[in-house]
This record gives sequence, structure tokens and C-alpha cells, in this order.
Amino acid sequence: MKRQQRGISFIGLLFICIVLVCAGIVAAQVFPTLVEYQNITKAANKAKEGSTVTEVRTIFDKAAQIDDIKAITGKDLEVTKEGDRTVVTFAYTKEIHMAGPAYLLLKYSNKSK
Repeated sequence: MKRQQRGISFIGLLFICIVLVCAGIVAAQVFPTLVEYQNITKAANKAKEGSTVTEVRTIFDKAAQIDDIKAITGKDLEVTKEGDRTVVTFAYTKEIHMAGPAYLLLKYSNKSK
């Protein structure tokens, strides 16, 4: 009886490696935007302690300067009142160039707690 070999061929291994490398490249480009989003959320939560719109934006801009936030500024925040508390809302998009005419568009939005 002939035994059949099992396993993956070289071409199959090469294909899997290419897919993993491409996924790793995309993940390496997306990760910094996720960190920046978390920093923006943290800065927005800190900024809601301000009593006026100008003060909220100033607090956010100072926190953005410390955390090196480049995606948005204090002018991009929407500041509203819900009852007696201040709510800071933000939304922005990030484009990541993939190859040729292809881009990955990430949309981020959140509001302070």
C-alpha cells in the first residue's frame, strides 16, 4: 500500500506567509491610530471638567500637546450640556495609504463619559 504524504506544500507555505506579512503591515499602520484615539478619548474626558466652551477647548489643547495628538484640535470638539454636566463629542477620519489608489479609511467618534 502506498502512503500519501500529508502537510503543506512550499507554494502553500509561501501563500500563507504572504497573507500574514500583509496582515502584519496593515496592523502596524492601524495600531498608532488606535493609540491616538485612546489619547483623544482620555483628553476629552479630562476636558469636560471645564465650565465654558473656551475652557474645555483650552484644556483639550493642553492635553493634546502633552500626548502629541495631531488628528484633531480643540476647535474640532463639539461641547454641549446635558443637564448639569458638560459633554465633549468628537469625530474624525484617518486615511492609511495601502498601495496604488487603495486607502484604508478609519472613522473614529466618541463622547466623554
